[in-house]
Amino acid sequence: MALYIVVFLSFLTHVGFAGSRVVVALFAVDQGATPFVVGTVVALYAALPVVLALPAGRMTDRLGYKIPILLGTCGICAALLTAWIWPALTTLYFTASLLGISFMAFQIATQTLVGAISTAERRAHNFNLISLGFATANFTGPLLAGILIDQIGHTRTFFALAMPLVPAIIISALGSRWMPAVQAPATPQSSGALDLLRIRPLRNAMIASAIVSSAWDLYQFFLPIYARAHGLSATEIGFILSAFATSIIFVRVILPLGLKRSGAAELLTYAMFVACVAFCLFPLFHTVWTLALASFILGIGCGCGQPLSLTLVYNASPPGRTGEAAGMRITANQLMHFVVPLLFGALGTVAGMATVFLTNAACLAVGGGISRRNHNAKTPSQKS
Repeated sequence: MALYIVVFLSFLTHVGFAGSRVVVALFAVDQGATPFVVGTVVALYAALPVVLALPAGRMTDRLGYKIPILLGTCGICAALLTAWIWPALTTLYFTASLLGISFMAFQIATQTLVGAISTAERRAHNFNLISLGFATANFTGPLLAGILIDQIGHTRTFFALAMPLVPAIIISALGSRWMPAVQAPATPQSSGALDLLRIRPLRNAMIASAIVSSAWDLYQFFLPIYARAHGLSATEIGFILSAFATSIIFVRVILPLGLKRSGAAELLTYAMFVACVAFCLFPLFHTVWTLALASFILGIGCGCGQPLSLTLVYNASPPGRTGEAAGMRITANQLMHFVVPLLFGALGTVAGMATVFLTNAACLAVGGGISRRNHNAKTPSQKS
C-alpha cells in the first residue's frame, strides 16, 4: 500500500515541478531574457542541491522520511505561489532556488523509502514503478503548462501548477500512518563521502546517471527557447515536451523486458548512445512534428536512466547509508545541472542553439564510449 501512495504522491508533486520548468523558461524569455540569463535561472534549480543533497541524505538515514517529504512538497508549493504573487524576472531566481532544494529533499526521501520497502527481487520493479509516476507527471506537467500559458498567461499558470501540491502536502503530513519507521543505520558513524566513491559499481552508476541527467535537464530548458525562436506557440512546445514524456512512459513499461536480456549497467550505456543520436537530430528540425519525433527518440535514451541508476546505486550502497548514497547521486546530477545551463547558456548566446545540442551530443558519445570500455574490461573476469 505504501508503494502506491508514494507513486501517487510523486505524481502530484512532480506535475507542479515539471510544469514549472516550462513556465519559468518561457516567462524568462517573455521578459526579454537572453539564453545566458535563462541559463543562470536554470542553474539555480541545482545550486543548493549540489551543496545540501549529501547532508539531506544523511538526515533521511537518521530521522526518517516524513520530514523531508513534507518539507519538499511545502517548498515546491511556496515557490510556485511566490512567482504568482510577485511575477518578475528577479523573482524567478528565488523560485528556481526553492524549487530545486525542495524537490531534492522530496526525491531523496521517496527514493530511499521505495528501496527500504522493497525486497531485493522487487526493487528494480518498484523503482521502475515510481519512475513511471514521475514520467506520467513529466507528460502532464509540461503539456498542462503550455496550454495554460496560452489560455491564462504565465502568472496564473504558476498558481494553477501549485494546486496539485495541496493534496500532496496533506498526504505527506499524514505520513506517520503509512510510512515505515526508519531503521537505525548499520554503521554507527559515516566514514565520509569519499569512501563511497571507492565502491566501483556505485561510482560508475553515479557517473552514468549524471551524464544522462544533464542531457535531460538541458533538453527541458533549452528546447522551449529553441522552439520559440522558430515561432512555435507555448501549446506546441508543450506538445513537443509531452512527446518526450510519452516516450519515457513507453520505455519504462517495456524496461523489465530489457532487463531480462541485458544488465542494468549495459542498458545505461545504450541509453547514452540513443540520446546522443537524438541531440544530433534537433538542429535539423524546426517543425512541431519533427521536433516531437526527435524528442521521442531522446526520451527512449533518457527514460532508462533514472530507474536503472537508482537500482544500481541502492544495491551498491553500504547498509545504513542508502540515503547518503542517494544524496551523493543527486549531488553529482545537480552539479551537472548547475554547470551545464551556465556553460551552454553562454554557448547558445555566442554560437547558437544548434551548437548547444551538438556539443551535448558529443558529451553523451564520450560518456557512452567510456562506459562501453568499462563493460568490455569486465568481460574476461565475468567469464572466468
